Amino acid sequence: MDDVIIRPAVSADLPAVAALRWEWLLENGDSPAVSHEEFVEHFVAWARENAPTHRCLVLVRGDVVIGMAWLALVQRVPTPQSPTRRSGDVQCVYVVPGERASGFGGRLIDAVLALAGELGVERVTVHSSFRAISAYCRHGFNASPRLLQAHPSA
Repeated sequence: MDDVIIRPAVSADLPAVAALRWEWLLENGDSPAVSHEEFVEHFVAWARENAPTHRCLVLVRGDVVIGMAWLALVQRVPTPQSPTRRSGDVQCVYVVPGERASGFGGRLIDAVLALAGELGVERVTVHSSFRAISAYCRHGFNASPRLLQAHPSA
């Protein structure tokens, strides 16, 4: 476990991060709508364009990216007590199947929360899979009766 580090993704990591996102889709039994090459090209461009609001952390062994976690940042409406406010949303925490059950997912969650703290984020949310709810709870997330969700109609 000592040979694995978590660090901010750099531009050169983005194709590998895109490949993780691709694998995640396949692992969940879904079918891609575009070719792998098209997706990687689009993902890399998207990640570069959205870097100010979407921070990616990577889990790396040597020079191989084996996991990722994203923190999406949202500016919140200012208040008289807090003129600068941000919230964060944890997105796309993923560890390759062969590296799971080693605590790496939890380390990624902790790293995203630490990043959020460094950035002065006042609240962090996550929309979790059922399988990962217990992991998020172990790392400080709690259910909130005030956080609601709606699906807008087309």
